[in-house]
Amino acid sequence: MEWTIEGKSTDGPISRHLNRRLSRRITELILKKEIPITPNQVSLISFLTALIGSLLYIYGLDPLAGMLVQLSSVIDGVDGELARARGETSPLGAFVDSVLDRLADAVIVLGLTSSAFRTWGALAVAPGMAALLGSLMVSYVHSQGKATLGLHVSKIGRIPMYASRDVRLFTIFVGSLLYSPLATLVTLAVLTLSYVIAKTVDVYQGLRRGGLLVIDKRSGGM
Repeated sequence: MEWTIEGKSTDGPISRHLNRRLSRRITELILKKEIPITPNQVSLISFLTALIGSLLYIYGLDPLAGMLVQLSSVIDGVDGELARARGETSPLGAFVDSVLDRLADAVIVLGLTSSAFRTWGALAVAPGMAALLGSLMVSYVHSQGKATLGLHVSKIGRIPMYASRDVRLFTIFVGSLLYSPLATLVTLAVLTLSYVIAKTVDVYQGLRRGGLLVIDKRSGGM
């Protein structure tokens, strides 16, 4: 039996060039072996992988934590691929996946902040809060774009997507391998908050001009 394993038009650069290469193999294995697992169960596995990674930061196991964070990012692509290949996509599935992703984002940043706090003390709190706020706000801007404008904001305007979830988690992965939690939090905060501000202005200006300039459909991601 032949399946079509597809990504999303809103995939970010890490998803397109790295994560999908791995997630498609996992999805293909599930389909070929007829493994009885649902997309929602895959979403839960992705979340639990991120949760375990976040807890490892507390014990100073940053490289291992970072590897689990990146693994959760790869697995996060499998649920959608599996749903699309089986024709099982649904609003409920998308809702569950989105909620679990936001919870995973929060616990990962909190775990990374705990790692930075071990060395830097109170100096880690502000970057941690900024990184958490920025990560959640990127997703909020995207969800509100679809809810109020009917279009993913990564497809609107001149500012391309550069703070998608795959990029954020890969940034955390690299920073964790380097044992640089504070620098990673600062990088994440700058990356996300600058995008939120720039993209909001970009969409506003597009609307003020009386039309929306749609950009490359392959850019974006939550």
